[in-house]
Amino acid sequence: MGSAAELAAAVLMMLGFPALMLAALVPSIPAFAAAAAVTYLADHYLHRKGSYLVNRLSKVRAGLSIRFLIRELLLLLLLARLSLADNLVYYGAVACFIAFYGLQAPHGALVTLIRNRRRMPVATRNVDLASRVRIPDAPPRGLLHRSAEKMLHLDLAAVVGILVSAWLEHSAIGFVGIGLTVGLGLLYVLALMPYVRGRKIPPKAELVLAAVDDWLRVYRPETVLYFSGSKDSAYQVNMWLETMEQLDSRPLIILRERAILANLAPTTVPVVCVPGGVHLMNLDLSTVRVALYAANVGKNIHLLRVPTMKHVFIGHGDSDKLASVNPFSKVYDEVWTAGRAGRDRYAIADVGVRDDDIVEVGRPQLAPIQTWQGVPEGRIPTVLYAPTWEGWDGNPGNTSIVLAGENIVRKLVTADPPVRVLYKPHPFTGTVSKEAGAAHQRITALVERAAAERAADPRFTADTAAQSAAKAELARVEARLAELSGKGGSSGDEAEATRDGLLDPARHEEVARLRAEWNDAYWRSFPAHEHRVITGAEPRLYDCFNVSDAMVSDISSVVSDFIASGKPYAVTDSAELGVEEFKRQNTAVRAATILSNRTEPLGELLDAVRDPSADPLAADRTELKRYLLGPDEPTSIEQFNTAVADLAIKAETRNVGQESRTAAVPAQRVAAAGDDVTA
Repeated sequence: MGSAAELAAAVLMMLGFPALMLAALVPSIPAFAAAAAVTYLADHYLHRKGSYLVNRLSKVRAGLSIRFLIRELLLLLLLARLSLADNLVYYGAVACFIAFYGLQAPHGALVTLIRNRRRMPVATRNVDLASRVRIPDAPPRGLLHRSAEKMLHLDLAAVVGILVSAWLEHSAIGFVGIGLTVGLGLLYVLALMPYVRGRKIPPKAELVLAAVDDWLRVYRPETVLYFSGSKDSAYQVNMWLETMEQLDSRPLIILRERAILANLAPTTVPVVCVPGGVHLMNLDLSTVRVALYAANVGKNIHLLRVPTMKHVFIGHGDSDKLASVNPFSKVYDEVWTAGRAGRDRYAIADVGVRDDDIVEVGRPQLAPIQTWQGVPEGRIPTVLYAPTWEGWDGNPGNTSIVLAGENIVRKLVTADPPVRVLYKPHPFTGTVSKEAGAAHQRITALVERAAAERAADPRFTADTAAQSAAKAELARVEARLAELSGKGGSSGDEAEATRDGLLDPARHEEVARLRAEWNDAYWRSFPAHEHRVITGAEPRLYDCFNVSDAMVSDISSVVSDFIASGKPYAVTDSAELGVEEFKRQNTAVRAATILSNRTEPLGELLDAVRDPSADPLAADRTELKRYLLGPDEPTSIEQFNTAVADLAIKAETRNVGQESRTAAVPAQRVAAAGDDVTA
């Protein structure tokens, strides 16, 4: 529904139109002007916010053009009720609105034509197309951004002029407003004309595709990461970007949706977005030997059909969910899992994936997670509560936040000896379940109240000078990051972004360094004993892992990732399956403290943190980590690169063999023909 302010604006706007009609019937010029102002301002606010409600209004036949047309018709009704139907300003208003709406058609046609022509058949990042094909600058943003709204709002001059004219009984002011509306509308149409002719027209699709193929022949990509999905699934490809940057072979990322490209994180790897299946199948990918797939989707078939490369499912997480053993995985040459657990899942599921086709490569994304060295001397332990969200199906086992969340946090903030609590909820929490949203609000209030009480407790002291210095450092880093975010990126459209989308490696490295500095300064900007609610993208989940000494969570990939740290952790059996059944169904909890919804036995987790030597699950965690994620040595990225190289050799061996067999067939035919002649 959007924010409360957006909902209020939509309600005001819809109520404004009945008010306009009443003001026209009364008639009352001041009341009409006030109601019109409300509808104009509310409409503008909703469009500026990009509100979801604007789209909903169109669905109920109250679209943008209809709203403006009704307001103008009601203005004519007002003039008639004021006995001005025989006045020249009335006829001028009728002619104005007819002419003005006559301009909407060429305006809309030009905007659509420009946008369609500038939509590239292939959009790219880090691909040098500028030297291969001429792509003109995008039109000024002001011409195309929210163009329909801007064009329609030009009627404001006529509406104001006519109202003032009716109030003062002076036609000249009305005709000035009418002239401005028609004149500005005509100028808007004329301003768009240059961008549909001459050198301002982008190249045709054939030229762009030829330029991309020329770049591919020069770059000669060897390993491709292929991805298709909705904009909400962009995280599934983003998690592999750093791994792709560390490949020993030449990498390339192929995307199928523009929405994914728009949500792709910055990377130095070349990116090609090919929405059209035919265009993708015609690209020159003859040098590619390994194709990596992060999701099982229908569009994978457009690349799976290429026999000269080997195809691998790498997924976007490692857990006991059914998605981890999808029968569709049979179509790939190999399936790569983090550790032995992934291999065993396929064997148990018996979905047709052969054990010989499974390769254990670790999880390269987990490299930033630091191994636990115990609680630093002089600091109280930190416990991270990171519940997952409620999911779509209403299963009580999805999240602990509804049934156990408050119990967990209350016991943690009142623990003796004390611990610090970090609460980092899943960003989707409360989007489906009102109960989950309400529980989140109560937990947030509980943490903030406990933080305030601890700040007033004389047992806990803070180094205010160090915190002030850290906050100043945060401000400096954020200012520099904001400055960098405004550089190096195109402010134009897709065509211009494709032309100019070459990432500066030095800038990319500086951003990475600054983010590390930001993270360090953030944790120093408040006391090490302060309870904290952490939402938003920063600090990241793995950063929270590294400053924590233990974690409480639910069944999700968060638990599997946290196991890489070797730290104690607890998982809540919210569905109350019982400890043994819960462990049987979920591999990742076999070395966890299993909590009931009443948080029993949370004390065991805290005891393990305070005295690691007495931790009964330490050996189990070490064994489980190796089982789930593979060995620490060689490193996961080394295992991954080895797997890519081995599979590339298999692909090349297949291709050479195929060429030999193809060459042998004509020779056999010639020999057979010779035998026939001899005979």
